Amino acid sequence: METTVLQRIQNGLLEKRQNLTDWLKNTPPEKKQLVTGPCCDEDIQVQIKTIDQSLDQIQDNTYGVCEVCHHYVDANLLEVDFTSCVCLDHYTDQERRQLETELELSLAYQKALLPQAPPAIPGLSLAAFSRPAQILGGDYFDFIQYQDGLYGLAIGDAVGHGVAASMYMTSLQTALHTLSPESNSPTDVLQRINRFYIHNVHMTSFLTIFLSRYDPVSHMLTYGNAGHNPPMVYRGKEGKVDWLQPTGAGLGFIEDYTIEPQTLSLAVGDTIILYTDGLVEAENSRGECFDYERLEKLVIQNAALSAQDLLKVLRQALMDFTEAQPLADDTTIVIGKIIG
Repeated sequence: METTVLQRIQNGLLEKRQNLTDWLKNTPPEKKQLVTGPCCDEDIQVQIKTIDQSLDQIQDNTYGVCEVCHHYVDANLLEVDFTSCVCLDHYTDQERRQLETELELSLAYQKALLPQAPPAIPGLSLAAFSRPAQILGGDYFDFIQYQDGLYGLAIGDAVGHGVAASMYMTSLQTALHTLSPESNSPTDVLQRINRFYIHNVHMTSFLTIFLSRYDPVSHMLTYGNAGHNPPMVYRGKEGKVDWLQPTGAGLGFIEDYTIEPQTLSLAVGDTIILYTDGLVEAENSRGECFDYERLEKLVIQNAALSAQDLLKVLRQALMDFTEAQPLADDTTIVIGKIIG
């Protein structure tokens, strides 16, 4: 195998390992619990162990050797899945079809797609706002269309911000728009994306995402929350609040990845608020956080407003709270209101 290719793979693995270990070491327990969902530190250690095995093989010159024919595995395949140990010629037809999709994603992951305008979803009013902490941000929101023509809301957050985080969001956008039209299941899409990320040497960090699918006839929301801040649902008739907690870990953490699908029945007058941690973790000059409690109180007090007006209230409240100082983290808010 070419030395330059091997060095590129090794560098990617070292960076991925460093990012994982730094995150385990430096992340507060409550944040760690949110992002990993039902998983734990030991599950992430499995991913680190897998990386270490590949790094050891690089050191002893056994990395990338096919277990069947003992030739070197194709370099493009290794960059998509650094654990590959069988040549393409030995793949089954099903494995080959799956790999073709992942190779297409790998080649396209740096290509940006144009921002999507809010689609016309019957009975649903939408409003969105996103502001990066730097010129390029690590937040992402979108309106995703599935195989059956139904739409869903997506919001994601990459670790960090700036150019690297922005590239991750570009890759996520590409993956969602490639895979969602082939499926009607948000969690199936998320599991496929994690499979693409987990062993790809270019994907050296990780991200959180909430992905949903909304049926305007039945008012059913199907979703998976991969370690993302829990969206808030305000029940207009009952005057109560639900928080859509993670149903799986963030993407890029876990080897044996599963994420549980959830369904939620909505009604006219209900409001769903999606956001990134830049909102609830924004601090004022006294070091106080904007926090979930403040968000809940503002939504309840202004629940009668339209989605657009409620968004204006939240943005103004955030500006007042931070005393109009530049935000330290990327901040995104998406609001959907059931209007009948």
